[in-house]
Amino acid sequence: MWDSLPPEILLDIIIRLPIKSIITCTSVCKTWKSLIQNPSFISDHLRHSTTKYDHPLLLFRLCSKKVVLGIGGPVWFKDEKEFYALHWDNQNFNEYNRFDDFPFHAQCRRGIFRVVGTCNGLVCLVDDFGCYSHNFILWNPCLRKFVQLPKPNIKFRKHLTYIPSFGFGFDTKTNDYKVVRIMTFRDRDNLGVGESPLKVEVGVEIYSLATGEWKTLTAVPPTGTEFYGHPHASINGALHWVAFRRTKDDKFLEFVSVLNLEDEVFREIALPKLGINGNRLPTFISAYGNSLALFQKVSMDPLSIWLMEEYGNASSWTKIVTFVDQGPRRNKPQVKGFRKSGEAILLMTNGKLVSRGLETQEIKDLGMAGSYNTFVDSYVESLVLLDKANHAVTY
Repeated sequence: MWDSLPPEILLDIIIRLPIKSIITCTSVCKTWKSLIQNPSFISDHLRHSTTKYDHPLLLFRLCSKKVVLGIGGPVWFKDEKEFYALHWDNQNFNEYNRFDDFPFHAQCRRGIFRVVGTCNGLVCLVDDFGCYSHNFILWNPCLRKFVQLPKPNIKFRKHLTYIPSFGFGFDTKTNDYKVVRIMTFRDRDNLGVGESPLKVEVGVEIYSLATGEWKTLTAVPPTGTEFYGHPHASINGALHWVAFRRTKDDKFLEFVSVLNLEDEVFREIALPKLGINGNRLPTFISAYGNSLALFQKVSMDPLSIWLMEEYGNASSWTKIVTFVDQGPRRNKPQVKGFRKSGEAILLMTNGKLVSRGLETQEIKDLGMAGSYNTFVDSYVESLVLLDKANHAVTY
């Protein structure tokens, strides 16, 4: 009976199955395997996955030990382990799936990877916590498929100091997944009295999953632009980082640096005046639906969240909420992400993860413990990488 069905009817049935069942179908016969691994079906399945659920999924990266914040920054444990879990983003917040068998522990120098971001079922990882590393991995945990990226082109050894920033997103024009690596270099310069002793230079390179190669951009941000090395926001086919330049009077001008993944050109969006009494501590950015949110993690001021009500319109930045029940410096909740409902996911000082309404300020205990390195992002199951063999490189 199955053999008599037209391919389009067969695929319309298979596309509605759970991921594990679809993987099983690839073992039925060569014809089914060829149909399911076809890039067109993989794209159709992705579109189906993004619309079939009333409640989306949230991906959590959790760690086996609580990383301690010391004077010089995080204190790492070499035997640290990480695991990933999917939860329904609904009222009950039930666990949907869990990935305890993280396959890359042996490759990590500091015990855990930095999660750059997620996109269409892929998780982008880089091993750079507390050390220089060129180990990048694109991983689909639902398929247990991965691609290890080749070594990047831009080196740091000739420079005094460097700050790496990363981004990950999807180019809809070329149907390609791209990893962006930005290196902010600082070097001593022989300047006059009163001028900055450091010369700033930015290098940018982009990895394309379609070509399997890194390329260096020639059109980089304007001279003097510096990136903090903080997490980025990926929305509307572009990547966003908070960056800054020093003014002539040695003040900091912060803004959002935006890289369009189609034309690979940078532009800038102005920021609102965030600080209280002139306080301009590093600002963090996050995706909020199809727009942007801003907040500061560490400050003597209460935690405020700003939203861009109209994407791309700098005049639409609006302060939505200020959480006044904050503790002292370094002891306040941290924003880890946002739910589809708009509630912020916070890591509390007691290690609990909660969601909090921006307007109602109602707090809901999520029944999970987090830590400094907890990562949260929206997630969709996909077949991306199903048509590729696991690919690891050796150096």
